[in-house]
Amino acid sequence: MALPTYHPRIKICCISTPQELALAVAAGADALGLVARMPSGPGVLPDDQVRRLAQLTPPAVGSFLLTSETDTSAIIAHQCRTGTSTLQIVDRLSTGSYQDLRTALPGIQLVQVIHVVDERAEEEAHRVAPHVNAILLDSGNPGLAVKELGGTGRTHNWAISRRIRDGLNMPVFLAGGLTPDNVQDALAAVRPFAVDVCSGIRTNGHLDPVKLRRFVQAVRSFEG
Repeated sequence: MALPTYHPRIKICCISTPQELALAVAAGADALGLVARMPSGPGVLPDDQVRRLAQLTPPAVGSFLLTSETDTSAIIAHQCRTGTSTLQIVDRLSTGSYQDLRTALPGIQLVQVIHVVDERAEEEAHRVAPHVNAILLDSGNPGLAVKELGGTGRTHNWAISRRIRDGLNMPVFLAGGLTPDNVQDALAAVRPFAVDVCSGIRTNGHLDPVKLRRFVQAVRSFEG
């Protein structure tokens, strides 16, 4: 019996203008990442701009709010201000629970970022997984004095990510240092539900149409 065909999804993150949004959608993005206030990293937008871009996102394309809030009341208020279809929680919850988010935001998808610093990421992913719709594995480090919560341009240990992916029966996104040149290696190593890219398809901070097309083509042509 033939194995099911593998069709990884594509999330283009750090979208900052309507023009970038249109480029990403035309290229075939399945989801767009809209970065709100962060302690570090690229692509940060004020909430009114996030809301505008979310409104411009076609219904078939996911709009992800990247929030660094850790209190569930603040996260709920943040989503209500911006109106995205998905919450991407880039730090650990400090107050409240995922159930609080689900109760207050019915229909909103919850994606928890796990920063793969070391093997402890496996335990964290398994602990969080029952409470969210998806896990996103990234290369930040929330333990630093100035937290890194994404957009580092670094890869991480994909062997750990593969173990997490194999151990979870849910969508797992892979982020962190992906480029048109290494995304097929990442797909072969981890086989995630989706790949997530920001800096790897940008030139001087702007979405690069050539890099974008190369990235999408590399993902769509992957055979593995």
